[in-house]
Amino acid sequence: SSSSTAAPLPEEDCMRLNPSFLGIALSSLLAIDLWASKRLGVCAGEGSAWGSARPLMKVIEVSGHGIPWLLGTFYGLCQSDSSAAREVLLNLLFALLLDLVLVAVVKGLVKRRRPTHNKMDMFITISVDKYSFPSGHATRAALVCRFVLHHLVLAVPLRVLVVLWALIVGVSRVMLGRHNVTDVLFGFLLGYAVYSMVEYCWLSPLSTPALFALW
Repeated sequence: SSSSTAAPLPEEDCMRLNPSFLGIALSSLLAIDLWASKRLGVCAGEGSAWGSARPLMKVIEVSGHGIPWLLGTFYGLCQSDSSAAREVLLNLLFALLLDLVLVAVVKGLVKRRRPTHNKMDMFITISVDKYSFPSGHATRAALVCRFVLHHLVLAVPLRVLVVLWALIVGVSRVMLGRHNVTDVLFGFLLGYAVYSMVEYCWLSPLSTPALFALW
């Protein structure tokens, strides 16, 4: 009689006892992501399996950092005497700034912590850099790769090198222990999308004459 009069379980407890297929799938993917990321973090510290390659990975890290790209683009914009080059550089600057803002917003919303094996010795960080999702380096690498391939006339070997650089930047984030695999994959997708947004909102002397008058 006592069992028949027992109060029913709260709805949230029932959900935990009977998880949905989607919940099981997401939990499994998260577990695989964390496991693979830890196994691939071979340069996360000096004592790691590939610890001797950590300095090289950190050089690659700097090559995908936002500060060098922003400063280099702004300097080129100030020094350029070609209207066509200024248009391209101004849009690249706009793309880099948009990339920084979107990555910061997503990181602030998701608030996924960096992998536990990460060593926080990154080059110039801000408050949201304590979060992991998405990888800003991967986003920037994909964005710059698409931008360069579409707006610079390069020989085939150089185009291949640009693509390889973007891929290596993404892989290095996991090897250094900075990010999980899904952080990098989503970063690539976001960078691809950001470039499409920049192309759609392309800044030109016709669309934004006041902005180009400054240069």
